[in-house]
Amino acid sequence: MAAVVRSGSMTEVAEACALADRHLAGRLPRRWRHVQAVAAQAARVADRLDLRDGTLVAAAWLHDIGYGPDLVETGFHPLDGGRYLRRSGVDDRLARLVAHHSCAVYEARVRGFERELLAEFDREESPTSDALVYCDMTTGPGGEVVGFLERMDEIEQRYGPGHEVTEALQLSRPDLTLCCRRTLERLEGLGGLPDVGFAPVFQVVADPRPDRRVNLIVRKLGWGDEADCGGLPAGSGHAT
Repeated sequence: MAAVVRSGSMTEVAEACALADRHLAGRLPRRWRHVQAVAAQAARVADRLDLRDGTLVAAAWLHDIGYGPDLVETGFHPLDGGRYLRRSGVDDRLARLVAHHSCAVYEARVRGFERELLAEFDREESPTSDALVYCDMTTGPGGEVVGFLERMDEIEQRYGPGHEVTEALQLSRPDLTLCCRRTLERLEGLGGLPDVGFAPVFQVVADPRPDRRVNLIVRKLGWGDEADCGGLPAGSGHAT
């Protein structure tokens, strides 16, 4: 199993994508569509905010990896994902961002994992962590672009009253709102918000090699480079 070990590069983004694909695409296709769309949003936001070290986009690819059926330990996916990434030798900043993505500490509190989460992973407060929240909270479960309030309502309706996720969402709402607001203010200060009219960031293209596989090419807006995200079986139906 290849690990994401190089921080601050397009290689890191490609390896993150391949790792997420390995654990999510085949068995959790709807979750995979969400992850792909969050990563695409992250690439757009990173370009606007000049966060060009690749960390935001790599974290977006990896943020839900803890849902992978082979990686479930506690059933609390931020903690399971962070632990897996750390064991795999991933850059520790990525592991911490994944473990705390979308203000996960509140759900950890509700589920009884707060002490473990905070003992094992320091919480980062930065434009990158804010932007990761923004990208996750403006992307629906099937990869659709949604507003923050619509996303909050959808999560509550999906899990229903009394569920741990719903309770945690209510607790985390002020912090989630602040993270998204700070990101929007940074975007506005730099001359505009990201919109759905951008050219595609992630493209599925045919591989000219004779093994008839399809490769996901990661193209970072504003960068001239491309990075191969590993072979995906032809006809697997992975959305861009």
